[in-house]
Amino acid sequence: MTSTTSISHDLPPELAAAEAGTPRRARRRLGTDAVDAEGLVKRYGRHHALAGIDLAVPAGSVTALLGPNGAGKSTAVRILTTLTAPDAGRATVAGRDVVTQAQEVRRRIGLAAQDATVDPVLSGRENLVMTGELHQMPRRLARRRAAELLEQFSLSDAADQPVDRYSGGMRRRLDLAASLVADPLVLFLDEPTTGLDPRARRDLWDVLDGVVANGTTLLLTTQYLEEAERLADDIVVIEHGKVIAAGDAHALKQRVAGDQLRVVVADDADLAEVAGMVASVTGTTAAEVVVGRPGRTITAVNPHGVAAIAELAGLLSAAGVTAVDLSLHQPTLDDVFLTLTGATPDAVAPTVHGGTHP
Repeated sequence: MTSTTSISHDLPPELAAAEAGTPRRARRRLGTDAVDAEGLVKRYGRHHALAGIDLAVPAGSVTALLGPNGAGKSTAVRILTTLTAPDAGRATVAGRDVVTQAQEVRRRIGLAAQDATVDPVLSGRENLVMTGELHQMPRRLARRRAAELLEQFSLSDAADQPVDRYSGGMRRRLDLAASLVADPLVLFLDEPTTGLDPRARRDLWDVLDGVVANGTTLLLTTQYLEEAERLADDIVVIEHGKVIAAGDAHALKQRVAGDQLRVVVADDADLAEVAGMVASVTGTTAAEVVVGRPGRTITAVNPHGVAAIAELAGLLSAAGVTAVDLSLHQPTLDDVFLTLTGATPDAVAPTVHGGTHP
């Protein structure tokens, strides 16, 4: 963020230190949590939207809540942004309790919900100035802050056009800009790129990079595996209101399956011999080596890293076997998601009656 506007948030000392111009990675090492939740429970009738989740989001980092529709992601965000109260558990955001100090939490956060909240009749500039005034900014400061954000989000050329003339991507950028008017310490994004085309999605990711580089802590919900891997330092996988896995993308991939050694041979006749070599260098059994005859590929889980590639290359050379490709691969986040949840990312959630949809 290129903003020069200074807005006081009256932080507790440890979080103030974490936000005082320290580079993002250094802030993470301070060990402070901008979001800290334990045992959050939310029920709608007999349905548990949340069944006791824990979250810890270090200051200055990005955490993605990943899960299918109905998993509980949006319910968690509603609790953390004080829009609904938990039935059990506790949570603090920017050092303030979300139940007993809700007003203080609201002063310190920004929220971009799934549906854009900007007024389509007003211009982009008018929307941002109005938002600033709602935050009790003097009009001059609100106008200056609006100009900064319009430039940052590449909306200056359309600043004075009615929002109903904006494209979907432009509206989403404006909605995000509105959530940043008060320079929040923690920004919550609920499905930020749903409905955007691939180019608009990537443009928004670039904008978020700038927001995070300035030290804003970001918690987002998403169903897009690429988005979680692209933006997040840590990924929390939620299913049926429970945390079923957490870690960075690499750790999650390693949890599902380690690196895989793959070799493609030039001649079908070499498949059986090379499969034996692969089993030998990876320490797997013959049954664990996958042979794909149409593509002449042999694959096996490999715990030995690049050393196995060097060893296999030597064996192939000694045997006079020609390899078209020899490489090390990781499972994708798609593999992780399917293994952990048994569902596709765009699985349709059941309708929940008697309360807000989770």
